[in-house]
Amino acid sequence: MEKLKKPEWLNKRLDYQSMKEMGVMLRSLNLHTVCEGAKCPNMGECFRNSTATFMILGDICTRNCMFCAISEGRPSLVDPEEPVNLAAAAKKLDLKHVVITSVTRDDLEDGGSGQFASCIYEIRKAMPGTSVEILIPDFKADRKALDTVINAKPEIINHNVETVPSLYSIARPMADYKQSLDVLNYVKEKDSSIYTKSGIMLGLGETKEAVVQLFEDLVDVGCDMLTIGQYLPPSHNHASLKEYITPEVFEEYKKIALEKGFRYVASGPYVRSSYNAIDGIRKINNG
Repeated sequence: MEKLKKPEWLNKRLDYQSMKEMGVMLRSLNLHTVCEGAKCPNMGECFRNSTATFMILGDICTRNCMFCAISEGRPSLVDPEEPVNLAAAAKKLDLKHVVITSVTRDDLEDGGSGQFASCIYEIRKAMPGTSVEILIPDFKADRKALDTVINAKPEIINHNVETVPSLYSIARPMADYKQSLDVLNYVKEKDSSIYTKSGIMLGLGETKEAVVQLFEDLVDVGCDMLTIGQYLPPSHNHASLKEYITPEVFEEYKKIALEKGFRYVASGPYVRSSYNAIDGIRKINNG
């Protein structure tokens, strides 16, 4: 298959100095960011603005999603100091909104939900006025694990459906679309005061009809926020890129999604789950 030529709107320059400085600080506290692990193109910009999405529970995943740059294999032991170190980093950066995600840890009995909760509690102690957003794996839809993170009361619980259901066998062979919807639905039913959020990638070969149906599925389970971004393959061994989506199409999808009922939508080639994440909660809270 002929390689697609990257369009001019996807030529963002990286800020290597900010990336280096943030990396040194994170390593000193034995912390990881999904920004680095997923090779996010916004990494330098976010680091320059003293924002980052912390990735807990190590940097090795127990699943092998074909869109993701994070390595799959045997994970390390859970670091008991991680919640305290994460809160220390957030305080040092003076973050107003902390985003925490993780690798998927199917090897752990609670899926890592207890570590998420501990991180939230430590941030609350260190920075009482800071809002917290967590981007969780599906925890195999285990209600006990989900209750653990819900009871810690982050402001936002994000779980990405990533793509339309017909492409799960290509992009997320170890996940289930309906199960991801069930996770978001359960969070909203259990505590309606928590905002729910999800995200998708475009360019994997999805149809417009399937994307619009996905919007409707998410709204039906009470999802408040949506992010829509361009899929960029981390390597030749990952799922193939079928199309570069134009900025105009991203704007069209944003308009449709808002009309379907989302309270906040970020849509664009460089949008990722946690990019400018504070904007969503500010927009909703300020009406």
